[in-house]
Amino acid sequence: MSKIKIFALGGLNEIGKNMYVVNVDDEIYVFDAGLKYADDKMLGVDYIIPKYDYLINNKNKIKGIFLSHGHDEQIGAIPDMLVDLPNVKIYGTKFTLDKVKDELDAENMKGNLVYLEPHKKIKVGKNFIFPISLSHNVPDSVGYVLYTNQGAIFYTGNFVFDPAMQGAYKTDIGKLAYVGKQGVLCLLSESEYADKPGYTSPNHRTYNYLRELINQHDGRILVNIYQGQIFRIQELFNALSGIDRKVVIMGRTLEKTIMNSIDNGYMDFDKSKFGNIHHLDNNAIIIISDEREKPYSNMKRIVKGYDKFITLRDDDTIVFASPVYDGMEKTATILFDDIAKRGCNLITMSGKKFPSLHASQEDLMLMLSLMQPKYYFPVNGEYRHQFANAEIAKQIGMKEENIILNLNGNVATFVDGKLVDESEFVKADDILIDGKTVGDVGELVIKDREMLGENGIVLVVAIIDKHTKEILSGPEIVTKGFVYVKDNIDLITEASRMAEEILKNNTTASYIDYNKVKSEIRDQIGKYFYQETEGKPIILIMMQEV
Repeated sequence: MSKIKIFALGGLNEIGKNMYVVNVDDEIYVFDAGLKYADDKMLGVDYIIPKYDYLINNKNKIKGIFLSHGHDEQIGAIPDMLVDLPNVKIYGTKFTLDKVKDELDAENMKGNLVYLEPHKKIKVGKNFIFPISLSHNVPDSVGYVLYTNQGAIFYTGNFVFDPAMQGAYKTDIGKLAYVGKQGVLCLLSESEYADKPGYTSPNHRTYNYLRELINQHDGRILVNIYQGQIFRIQELFNALSGIDRKVVIMGRTLEKTIMNSIDNGYMDFDKSKFGNIHHLDNNAIIIISDEREKPYSNMKRIVKGYDKFITLRDDDTIVFASPVYDGMEKTATILFDDIAKRGCNLITMSGKKFPSLHASQEDLMLMLSLMQPKYYFPVNGEYRHQFANAEIAKQIGMKEENIILNLNGNVATFVDGKLVDESEFVKADDILIDGKTVGDVGELVIKDREMLGENGIVLVVAIIDKHTKEILSGPEIVTKGFVYVKDNIDLITEASRMAEEILKNNTTASYIDYNKVKSEIRDQIGKYFYQETEGKPIILIMMQEV
């Protein structure tokens, strides 16, 4: 009896953090290993990756991690995972694995990278993998066909259908149709734009808009763009053709990505048009990207006047050529306001008018028609997107019982080519990355940070005689971020009196019940502060015997 299990450790009911697991008779195939950007509420968190304990516990069964394309949402968890899974093979196309290698080199790490060519079938374990070229806004994007004895399983990654995208961006529709005719057991297709009607193409094209924008503004133009949007950067370069302006790339990572893309034929641009920091005072086009851990950090530094090289001028035009990150709307709005206060011309390219290269409804219908899957598994998107994707499948005739709407950890099990209900669940959770240590932050830490940010901290300090148990100093009340002490002397004095009374009530000639003292101080003074201020500061007690 052959059994296949398909589930997500990340990527369902969320944007980013994609990681999909296919277990074929105890052989494990992992598709993508991405991160998710921390939003405004994740105080101090750099980024989030899936909890991959299942893979650690079954590392001897893993046949490989197969990366669909070179975006952080698909590859960003690799450096963190290799700490626990150093020997796992990582498969991908050249552009994708070159990006992974750059990330690993930055961390002084090595990885077992296996370069693939699209449309060349390889044997992995007992089964075969067949990568197919798809169109996305980075070159060398592929979907993966996993051939099993129950039929093919196809994971799309992110894609659009756009006949104008050629070379390393071209979709091989013929190969898709060929796989569909062979028989597809299950199609895992992206869902992020499933609620958007029509095709994404040609709405994603920005060349004409960028050309007009450049012609209309004579001063400097600062373009903030996500460094993974190689196709849009190429459109910007195309818009600069025949225009006598220097292009300055700010940031080593972005510069390396662009230069390597040109050298490898993924981009086409005359390198003689690139300037350096000495060209910043002319009517240059300055390209700025974000760091993955801190979206908008580079542009914020410039706007606040902290950048070593760029000082904003009133005639500068600042263009945000990438959509606002999910969950970063507040940060973006504050940044836009700061730019307006500087007097610069602000232009934001709407994600509605110029969408990213994700599959809209007609793209999804076409993929379904080409694949003709027996079962359909919407992935990569919030649950409303997955649901919209399922409705699309129903529109073209798929039975509801053959459409799988799951959350992270829910296992879809196939036995001899049929979906069976075994109600199995694999634990799936987040790992919050703060600094260089994996998993060093949890929900309780984030809650403490929220409380500190909203209500501050109160420190109650007292020094006790070790022998007589008399109070030598204090209790002193120290506050940070709670109230302004000079305006609240009575409040602080009363809190100090209450702490002293609690301490004396729990003291004998030879013993102080410190646990009870700390508990009562937190309880009674906490209630007093809330009654007087409606604030709930974190209260810490330090009692030292000398």
